[in-house]
Amino acid sequence: MKNLFLALFTFAMLSSCKTIKSNGNSAYANDKKPNATSLINNPIIKDKYTGDPAALVYKDKVYLYAGHDEAPNDFNFYKMNEWLVYSSSDMVHWEEHSVPLKVTDFAWAKSDAWASQVIERNGKFYWYVTVSHGAINGKAIGVGVSDSPTGPFKDAIGKALVTNDMTTQTTIDWDDIDPTVLIDDDGQAYLFWGNTVCHYAKLKSNMTELDGPIQTISLPSFTEAPWIHKKNDWYYLSYAYQFPEKIAYAMSKSINGPWEYKGILNELAGNSNTNHQAIIEFKGKDYFIYHNGATQPNGGSFRRSVCVDRLYYNKDGTMKRVIMTSEGITY
Repeated sequence: MKNLFLALFTFAMLSSCKTIKSNGNSAYANDKKPNATSLINNPIIKDKYTGDPAALVYKDKVYLYAGHDEAPNDFNFYKMNEWLVYSSSDMVHWEEHSVPLKVTDFAWAKSDAWASQVIERNGKFYWYVTVSHGAINGKAIGVGVSDSPTGPFKDAIGKALVTNDMTTQTTIDWDDIDPTVLIDDDGQAYLFWGNTVCHYAKLKSNMTELDGPIQTISLPSFTEAPWIHKKNDWYYLSYAYQFPEKIAYAMSKSINGPWEYKGILNELAGNSNTNHQAIIEFKGKDYFIYHNGATQPNGGSFRRSVCVDRLYYNKDGTMKRVIMTSEGITY
């Protein structure tokens, strides 16, 4: 009886293995078959904790910019002193470059290398960053500049571009965070940012001065992390929604609105209370870049990891719900 049981057990296990193999083959019938290690591509950075991703498409590469989560395992808040940069030609293989920018590169700042974004104009690269101001209470937005997308960057103006005392719609001192920038088709640049209140303003052509008053946008359950992008004739303003954070978005035919809320774009990001997105098009495909707390054993809200998944648009311009995957980009 024991031998019969072992024979049946062995047959069942072999049949199961064959079934799994067959299902795996059919799943990739129309794509390049991935090898065993390519099945788990998220998070894309595995040797460091990274959060608050932003991305720039420049020439034939994508440049990924992220904050470096350095909090020890027993420290339950953000500890971030520098930003990191990676590049890729295929969204699968990422090359790390030397640390391009630190909080200490801004003499007027005291701490907190929080969310940021880089944009190129006339051959120069401008990095809009969130830091804590050393003399003015609260968070502030600074600007770094470089001749290369990988840096090194230096302080472009020797002072903050936006400080907490310039925005008075809320009493909190962290509402001036998470800058995102778009240069419109007519050459006019815009800066968006905010926590609990979404602010925006025009930028002068030098990219280092505001050009006119700071305005606000009313968005349902706006928390933080605005990201502005344009595709075809639509402007998209995505943002962190509620807390813990999902990502929602609104659409408009004009960068000045009115903005029409369109709903949730992706769900809670693993075991991270925050969610922060970058949306790009690269080589004819659209991508959603975000962070979660998936890296184990110590990942979480203060030790985050950047991931990438595909983004798809409907015929009417709305965006389909993003499906977060462990496989990530496999081709």
